[in-house]
Amino acid sequence: MPVRALLLVLAGLLTTTSTFAATRINVYAAASLTDAMDAVAEAYASTHDVDIVPVYASSSILARQIANGAPADLYFSANERWMDWLAEQDIELNERGDLLQNRLALIAPKDSPVNRFTPGGGKPIVSLLHKGERVSVGDPAHVPAGIYARQALQSLGEWDALKDRLARGDNVRAALALVERGETPVGIVYQTDARASHAVRQLGLFPEDSHKTITYPAALIGAARSRALADFRQWLAGPEAMALFQRFGFSPMPAKGN
Repeated sequence: MPVRALLLVLAGLLTTTSTFAATRINVYAAASLTDAMDAVAEAYASTHDVDIVPVYASSSILARQIANGAPADLYFSANERWMDWLAEQDIELNERGDLLQNRLALIAPKDSPVNRFTPGGGKPIVSLLHKGERVSVGDPAHVPAGIYARQALQSLGEWDALKDRLARGDNVRAALALVERGETPVGIVYQTDARASHAVRQLGLFPEDSHKTITYPAALIGAARSRALADFRQWLAGPEAMALFQRFGFSPMPAKGN
């Protein structure tokens, strides 16, 4: 290949690489957002010159990674606690806002003989367990779904009977997987996780007043480094994104004053 032609090809590659780097958006999102965020990222990227790269894990794990310098552009947590913790670590948070709400659900494998069971409805959850069986949950020590589960069980007076019979997952999807595989007869996850799985059945929802409101705050990590990132953060709170999240079972935050 002539030298001039080779130089033109190399220049084109460098330009492409530079453009790709400038429009890459790293979204660190709670594991419970996996399906919805994948759909949101695909929808936005289809009409914008950006590459949205989601990273999913427990909100606590993601927060620690960000505090240790992980290259996150946007953090989407499953509770306020870990967003507040990041601020306490002197991580600059911009455009912070609560975007979504969720509900806590009791689930069982699809073929479970239990049809319906309302937590707090009279019978305790421990009555669904045989000897040696456990309840699958996100680890209440740090996983938001597990923290909400502990609050709910304490409110219903069932924590003491179940605290030593918990199968604790690193995130809510790990808790879901145990029920999907039939390794636990019941589990406590978000209703959106129950809806996302064809291998489990939702038995019932926990009373909303049995735990803190399940909210999903989002924030930019530091100042927006590009117009593309600022535009995506704004779009994420808009009606098109909200419609996608609702399709996966999330609820938008109620308008202030309601």
